[in-house]
Amino acid sequence: MDTSLNKYISDSGFCSRREADKYIADCRVTINGRDAHKGNRVMPGDIVKIDGEPLKKNVARVYMMLNKPKGITCTTDQKDKSNIIDYINYKTRIFPIGRLDKLSEGLIFLTNDGDIVNKILRAGNGHEKEYIVTVNKPITPGFIHAMRNGVRILGTTTRKCFVKQEAEDRFRIILTQGLNRQIRRMCEALGFTVTALKRVRIMNMTVKGLAPGKWRFFTIAEIAAINEMLLQSSNLADGEGMGE
Repeated sequence: MDTSLNKYISDSGFCSRREADKYIADCRVTINGRDAHKGNRVMPGDIVKIDGEPLKKNVARVYMMLNKPKGITCTTDQKDKSNIIDYINYKTRIFPIGRLDKLSEGLIFLTNDGDIVNKILRAGNGHEKEYIVTVNKPITPGFIHAMRNGVRILGTTTRKCFVKQEAEDRFRIILTQGLNRQIRRMCEALGFTVTALKRVRIMNMTVKGLAPGKWRFFTIAEIAAINEMLLQSSNLADGEGMGE
């Protein structure tokens, strides 16, 4: 049976479907020696290469979580000296699910399973991400109200969400969407600047017990629980994913 090219690449464990689309657009992918294009299908027996190297199928799936420290960039581009892949230095190729800003910290997942990446990143699923955020000045009731009810950024209004003040300049927020730099942009639109941002939970997984800079594999029970939550996955909303 034939398979879409970006799914074929992500299923190999090389990268996510989104990243595969970038490789294809940058003319770095060939099928049977010919330049590949978005929308191509891969038939049994086809030889797919990226940067001239045959794509290899990974058999063992890897699922891990990292308590990302500040200063690490959520990219697989090893030209970036602060990239998350070199930081973890795992023996086989993995890639992050979603992103956290370089200056942000906290929970991020990494895997070589392109299928689960695609499902988790689907904004329509309403998967929760929880953050603790510190800003540069005292929080006002108007700020909390606006954050809860939607802020105009990137040509759209953010979804209503849970927001709770926890200190004079610190609040907790739970998002079910992932616009680019969403929390920072929301705060900036209201006249506040984020000085610290930490993601403490994704779906049913928390950063509790994982020291900053450390990573661990998912347990079998955690993998089963996440797969159960993903059974009813919906279509990806354009421009959204698991950002902050």
